Amino acid sequence: MRQLPLLAFLLLVAACATTEAPSDKAPPRTAAKREAVGPGAAGLVAVAEREWRDWGSITVEGWPAALDRTPDATPALFDRLMAYWSATPEGPEVTNAHLHYRDTIAAPEASTASLDPVSGLPFNVVPANVAISAYNHPAWSAAFISYSVGGAGIPRADFDPSASHALYLDRLLESAMLYPENAAFRPHALADYAPRPGDLICADRSAEPLPSWQARLAEPGRFRPMHCDIVVRAGGGSLEMIGGNVLDVVLRRRVPTDAEGHVQQPPLDRPPYFVVLENRR
Repeated sequence: MRQLPLLAFLLLVAACATTEAPSDKAPPRTAAKREAVGPGAAGLVAVAEREWRDWGSITVEGWPAALDRTPDATPALFDRLMAYWSATPEGPEVTNAHLHYRDTIAAPEASTASLDPVSGLPFNVVPANVAISAYNHPAWSAAFISYSVGGAGIPRADFDPSASHALYLDRLLESAMLYPENAAFRPHALADYAPRPGDLICADRSAEPLPSWQARLAEPGRFRPMHCDIVVRAGGGSLEMIGGNVLDVVLRRRVPTDAEGHVQQPPLDRPPYFVVLENRR
């Protein structure tokens, strides 16, 4: 048999030694991408993402404690906030209070402003260094949800708007119990259902949080400080959700899921999730 030259033989041995054997380990499995089930759910995603863009398209991973900077209360952001309140029964009272506060803090600067040489009126003065967080009381996260649901075309018969997450949740749960097949939103435990875009995920910020959505059925009408976000993307090991009054803005948050797409609980120092509301519209 013909002998290989020594150099070719050595190169062949080196190549065999460095070739990695095929791995027996399969890549980690992640949940497939999930889509909105109906026009109401898709519309809710569209409204939430539009509002998120109007607030600067701010996205975070997980649960940071704060943003680098809170936006100023520009006329555009102030108007967005007033639009959210207008979607709730409590809106007129809150809007009037915010308008009065804005006029009060603007008055000293307006009184010393130069006059417009054309109209003879003071220039339009925007108060300097007033953050949008100055208008965070009362909290507006439920008003944001109410505005977004209404903007998606979901009728009030399916979602009764409120400035309180707990109160609109009570009505959704009542409807789901009375009309389980026709209810617009169906409640699920986190372990039983993988969220889709257009669903709501809710956390309880109480000192003693609810262990499950069924526990809320025993206390309808009782106020609890809650927070709900709108799922806007799901699949590939994570989901993204948008909520209002989160770190003072409309914020997009990316959080992990398990291999089946079930959302994971936040860290222990954050309010726990207790229900996913499946949007069936």
